[in-house]
Amino acid sequence: MNLSDLYETYDRIRKNQVTPRQMLKIVIYAAMNRVYSSRDIESACKRDINFMCLLDGASAPDHSTIARFISIYLSQCAKQIMAQVGTILLELGEISGENIFIDGTKIESVANKYTFVWKKAVLKNMIKLTEKKSRRYVVVMCLMQKRLLR
Repeated sequence: MNLSDLYETYDRIRKNQVTPRQMLKIVIYAAMNRVYSSRDIESACKRDINFMCLLDGASAPDHSTIARFISIYLSQCAKQIMAQVGTILLELGEISGENIFIDGTKIESVANKYTFVWKKAVLKNMIKLTEKKSRRYVVVMCLMQKRLLR
């Protein structure tokens, strides 16, 4: 995965500091486990073996470091990184690409005689859907930042 956009947001990276790659792993894993608060992520890095494994033996980052990473560094390149993640998952076969669920809900109507139109519309407008997905991701990141600033 190409994280050059993420590394370009940093002026310098100290030797004893958690790398941007590790911070990205921590933030994504925390979001997967519905942990959004920087203080909760810090606590998980100190107590949870899965977070410790992602740190590769480095000390747990401070909650302010996590909040700074999300609000300053990750927010600048979140669209590109999530687009890469989607492409990688598609190439690995983890997602099929046949169905796109932006908000996670799937409602199928048996009574609708035009159910085939939805699939055609998605295939036709795949670029627009990808843009919507990246915009919604930015909204999620903004909400996470607001929670961190509280």
